[in-house]
Amino acid sequence: MSELTTTQPAGTPTWIDLGIPDLDRAMTFYGALFGWEFDVGPAEYGHYTQCLLRGRPVAAIRPNPDPDATEFWWNVYFATDDCDAAAARARNAGGSIITGPMDVLDQGRTAIIKDTTGAQCGLWQAGAHIGCEIVNEPNALLRNDLVTAESGPARDFYVAVFGYTLDANPDMPELDFTFLRRPDGHEIGGIVGDPKATKSRWGTLFQVDDADAAARRAIDAGGTSAEPYDTIYGRVANITDPFGTEFDVGAAMTS
Repeated sequence: MSELTTTQPAGTPTWIDLGIPDLDRAMTFYGALFGWEFDVGPAEYGHYTQCLLRGRPVAAIRPNPDPDATEFWWNVYFATDDCDAAAARARNAGGSIITGPMDVLDQGRTAIIKDTTGAQCGLWQAGAHIGCEIVNEPNALLRNDLVTAESGPARDFYVAVFGYTLDANPDMPELDFTFLRRPDGHEIGGIVGDPKATKSRWGTLFQVDDADAAARRAIDAGGTSAEPYDTIYGRVANITDPFGTEFDVGAAMTS
C-alpha cells in the first residue's frame, strides 16, 4: 500500500488524466477494470472527473474538449516546484509549450509541453491537489516509460528539464532502455528506444493483482487486450479501452 499525503519530489510522475469522447462509457469501462469510483466535476470545469480508489484520487478522466479528436492517451504530469521555470527549461532544451503555464483554481499550476521527439507530457506544481494519492499498488499507477525512435534526443531533453541521471538496464542489455533517476537516485521511469516507433509517446502502466484476469475484465467491459506475457519484472498485458486508448497492466510474477 502506497498512500501519499504530500507532494512528490520534482521530476516524479505525479498525475495522469485522459480525455475521451464519452464520459459515462469511460466510467463503466474503468470502473469494471480497476474498481474505481468517480467524482464527476461540474460542467463549468469540463466535467473533469476524479477516479477514486478507497476514496483517494488516482487519476482523472473527462470528455475530450476537441470534438474532432481521434487519438486518446493517458497524459502523465511530472511534479515540479516551479512550473514556469520547468516550462522555460523545456523551451530552452528545444521543446515547445502547448498550453500554460496557468493556475488551476487553488489546485495547482500546470503546463503541457512537447519534447524534442514530439512526445507530450504535463507539468504539475501542486497546490491543494498533490496528484495521485495512491501509487504502486493494484489498480493504481505503477510507472511511465517513454517509447521513441529518437532515444538520444529524448535523454538530452529530460536531463535538461528535470536534472535526471541516466542508467542502462543490465537486466536487458539487448534493448535500448535507459532508466531515468531523480537527483536523489530514485528511479522514476525510463526511455525505450524503438526504431520501429512511428511516434513518441509516454506509456502508462497500472499495477494489478492478476494480469490475465484484468485482460478478461477489459474485454468483458468493451475493450480489447493482447495476450498477456511474462517479463523479467512481472506479467504484463497491453489493454485498449473502447476509445482506442492503449495502456499496460502488470502483476508481479507468481512462483
